[in-house]
Amino acid sequence: MTKFTLSDLEKIIEERIAASSEESYTARLIEKGITISSKKLGEEAVETIIAANRGDKEEIIKESADLLYHLLVVLRATNISVADVMAELEARTKQSGLAEKASRSDQK
Repeated sequence: MTKFTLSDLEKIIEERIAASSEESYTARLIEKGITISSKKLGEEAVETIIAANRGDKEEIIKESADLLYHLLVVLRATNISVADVMAELEARTKQSGLAEKASRSDQK
């Protein structure tokens, strides 16, 4: 098992944003704005779903890596950290998923 974490990836993204957009895909995504970054996140989500529906484990792994990377870029573009998301996940573990979902004010 790898010791590489989402926090490690978050740090790498931060470093690559500091590079020029001619040298860094990450910097280019941030420069283009949240609409483009969000679109790429959506594309990767769809590609992950397609790989999952095909049952292609290798492609699921590759597309999931792309999906996580693009999610972290979107989080960075909106000034949200992995720690913020992890805190939300931790808070949700205090009750069952069904109870948590039922408690949301946006549920109809």
